[in-house]
Amino acid sequence: MDPHLLRTFVTVARLRSFSAAAGELGYTQSAISQQIAALESDLGLPLLSRRPVEPTPAGERLLEHAGPLLLRLRAARADVLRAAAPPAYRLRLAATPLALNAALAGRLAHARAAQPRLEVTVLGCGREDVAALVASGEAEIGLADGVAAPSDPLRLPESGPLTVVGVAEEELVVALPPGHPLAGRPGLRLADLVDARWLQTTLCPLERLRALEGEGFPAALDYRGDDVQTVLNLVGAGHGLTLLPSTLLPATLPTAPPTAPPTALPVASPSTGRLPAAPPPLPPGPGAAGACGVPLLTPRLVHRVEMLHGALPPGPAADLARTLEAREHT
Repeated sequence: MDPHLLRTFVTVARLRSFSAAAGELGYTQSAISQQIAALESDLGLPLLSRRPVEPTPAGERLLEHAGPLLLRLRAARADVLRAAAPPAYRLRLAATPLALNAALAGRLAHARAAQPRLEVTVLGCGREDVAALVASGEAEIGLADGVAAPSDPLRLPESGPLTVVGVAEEELVVALPPGHPLAGRPGLRLADLVDARWLQTTLCPLERLRALEGEGFPAALDYRGDDVQTVLNLVGAGHGLTLLPSTLLPATLPTAPPTAPPTALPVASPSTGRLPAAPPPLPPGPGAAGACGVPLLTPRLVHRVEMLHGALPPGPAADLARTLEAREHT
C-alpha cells in the first residue's frame, strides 16, 4: 500500500473535502481524486462516499490502521536522521501540563547550567500526543504524566521503538472545596467517593478512576482545557472533586481569615445627629475560596512522570536526558 496514497486518504477523510485536502497537500483537486481512486482500486473497495465526503465502513477500518502506520513511517525516518545528525544545542521538550513539576524543572535548570549553549523549547501538549511528537522527530525528548500504581508504567500510545523511563513519582491528594464535609479528614479512600460529584478533566480523566474502582464517579462538570489554576478555581467553587499531585495542592486545610479587631461604636455628630459613613468592606483574604487537599489513602496511587526519547547519540540531547533522569539533581 503506497504511503503517499494513504496520507492523501487520511487528509481527505479528516477534512471531509477533496478541495480542502488538495490545498493542504499542495495538489490539484483532480490529482487528489486520482490518488483516492488508485487506493480504492488497489483494495477493491470504495473508501469514501462523495456526497457528502465521508468514510465508508471499509474506509473507517482503514483509518484505524492508517494513523499508526503513517506515524511509524515518520518515526523510522526521524530515527535514521537522528542517528546521523550532528550534535544539536537547540532541543525541543514536549511536556504534558503536570509533567514538568518542580523537581524536573530543577533538573532542567541543572542541565542548562551545565551546558551554557543549550537552548530548550518546551512544547505543551496532551498525553496522547507526547509519544507521537517524539517518534516523529518534532521533539527530542518528551515528558508525560498520569495516575498509576507505584512503579507501574503509564498507558501511553504505541509509537515505535522509544525508550521510556520513570523520572518522578509523588503522592496524590483529593482536591476539595474548603467547606466540604470531608475536608477535615486525615485521609480518604477512593472507594468512598464513587458517588461524589467529580470534575472531568484531562489532568485526571474519570475513565482512569473507573478502571480502578468500577462504575461511578459521575461528572458534575466537563472541563476540556488543561489550565491548572482553572481546575483549582472550579474545585474551590464546589463544581466537583479531582485528584492532583500533593506538591501542587499540599494536604493542609486553608486557615480562616483573621478576625478583625474590635472597633468603637460609631458616635453621631453633635451638629447633624447623623452617624458617619461606614468604611468600605475589606477585600477577601488570599486563598479564601481556594481548594484544599486531603491525602488519598487507598488504593495506593501516585502521580507518575515518564520520559520518552528515541535513540540519542552522544551529545546535548543525551546529556539532557541523563540529567532529567538523575534524581540526585532534584
